[in-house]
Order: sequence, then structure tokens, then C-alpha cells
Amino acid sequence: MKMTTLNVAFYAIALTGGAGVSAQETNFTWEGSLEVGVDSTLNADDASAELTDTYLSLEAAFEAALTDRISAFGGLMLESVADADGDRVFEDLGLYVNELGLRFAFGETVVSAGKVSPVFAKAWDAAPGFYGTSLAEDYELSEMIGVTVDMPVGAAGSVLSLAAFYVDDTAFSDSIGSKRGRNSTTVGGVGNTGKLNNVALQYSQEFGGTTAWVGARHLSAGEGDVTDETGVVVGLSHGFSNGFDVIGEVAHFNGTGGTDADATYLTLGGAYGVDVWTFSATTTVVDTETGTDSMIVFGVDRALSDTVEVNFGLARFDVDGERSTALGLAAVVSF
Repeated sequence: MKMTTLNVAFYAIALTGGAGVSAQETNFTWEGSLEVGVDSTLNADDASAELTDTYLSLEAAFEAALTDRISAFGGLMLESVADADGDRVFEDLGLYVNELGLRFAFGETVVSAGKVSPVFAKAWDAAPGFYGTSLAEDYELSEMIGVTVDMPVGAAGSVLSLAAFYVDDTAFSDSIGSKRGRNSTTVGGVGNTGKLNNVALQYSQEFGGTTAWVGARHLSAGEGDVTDETGVVVGLSHGFSNGFDVIGEVAHFNGTGGTDADATYLTLGGAYGVDVWTFSATTTVVDTETGTDSMIVFGVDRALSDTVEVNFGLARFDVDGERSTALGLAAVVSF
């Protein structure tokens, strides 16, 4: 998404509880994207999974400087908040807050508090292609209440990210429009504890066109869970001067999802950009005690302008012993 910067009159009193602050001109940055697409399962071992989802998603984020060291941040998401159980066209749309809080800068160290997205792994966001992140998204950390710290350490280009958090159980966990329902600790699930007893840390180092990262996390058992979940991750990405980019990541979890099972994810992806075209392929393999899930996907993206692109994807899944083939097409507008 492209960042837009505006000088606006921002009423900081609304975000600081009215502690004698008047309206003032401040830097306000925002960004967003609109995606409209079709995700169709062409064939599947489970015939009920053969469906077409015509969808829309709109994401917007902002950050407003309150002082030279303090800023407010937030994000909104409009998307289908329920899984499709049949052919669907722009249905089950709900609007919700995915981030909201205050950010404090201490030199190059940044502390964020509120509804945050703790840093852990990269493949869930960076694997290339329309379907590239589909399985790695299992271990994304988002919509958490807590505190994150990002600080430079050691050599230039290095960042250490720390977080203490729990799954959002406030009114902001619900959505407007189609309701996804407010979360509660009674629902259970690792990390859904209502306490800051879940942690994540990750060290990332950039050198030239290469980025390497290693991280760990601990999610405490929620109601009904058998055990805590502990995970580790290591990954590497590299951009070659000829337009070829690669990413590789391995993540291992003990007590996956609060169960007594372990799981290991291996993701490998590559993308080649030439002129306005990008061609990509990604595979993810998930090894568990009960079997192996896998995914192989191919993608073609075409940039129509600096802010508009079209994405195409073809995927083959083998998950929980059932195979399926999916085809996707989307138009994405960034602003």
C-alpha cells in the first residue's frame, strides 16, 4: 500500500482524555487497499467444498502524531467475517478494528500499546502469489491486546521485536454489519487468557538484499486446552538483482492449538518480476503426527499502474486427507 501524508487539524483531546490539549495541526499518515476478487474451488474430494466466493475486502490504517514522541495508530478491516458454506457474492461483510492504540518513540526504539499485531514469522504475509500464504496463515498473530517493543540491536539493519499480549476480548473483537460476535475467554483457545501471559520475540537482520529472522513464541492454554503452545521459527529471504526473489521459512510448534500434537511448517517461495508482470510459485508442507498437509500454488500478477494490479492464482491443496483445486482472480487498488 502507498503511504499518503497530510497536514490536518487533528483533535488530540479525543485521544488523550482531554488533559488540557487543544486542537493542533499535526502529521497524519494513512494508507489502504481495496480488493475485489473471485476465489473458486473447482473440484474437491469433498463435493460440498466446491464453491465460488466473490468477495470484497477493504483495509485502512492511520497514524497521527500527537507529540514528537507519541502517536495514535489504528486500522479498520471490511471483509467477509464468516466462512462460505456455498456460493457467495459479497455476503457476510463485517467492519472491525484490527489495530488501535498509542505508540511511543524513544530514539529508534518504538513501544506500541493497545490492540496490536505481535511480530512472529514472515511467510504468513510475505509468501508470494494469490494463494501463497494460505497455510502459513495458521500461525499469524493479530488482533491482540498488549504491548510490543521494536528496537535496533547490534549491527545496522537489525531489529529485535518483543511482545506480551492476549487475544482481544474487548468490544473491538466484534464487527459492525455482519456480526462475528464478541470474543470471550470462555471460548478457549491458546492465547485467549485475558492476561499478559503470552509472549513473542523475533530477531531480524538485513544485509544487502538478504533478510534473515529467528523467533519464538509461547501461548498459554485457554479454557478447555490440553496444554500451552510453544513455537519457534527461522527464515531467510533474498532479492536478486535480476528481479528474482526467494523466501524460505520453517516453523515448529509443540502443543499446536493447545492440543497434545506437534506440527512443523516448511514454506518455500519464489517470484520473478519482469516489466509489469510477476510470476510466482510457493509450496508449503505441514508435517503433523497424524499426517502431512501440503499446498503448491502458482501465481501471475500484472501491474496496471502504480496503485492498481490484477492477481491470478492456481492452487492444489491436500489438507486433512482431502484434495482440492482452487482458482482465484482479484483486482487490488492501493491508496
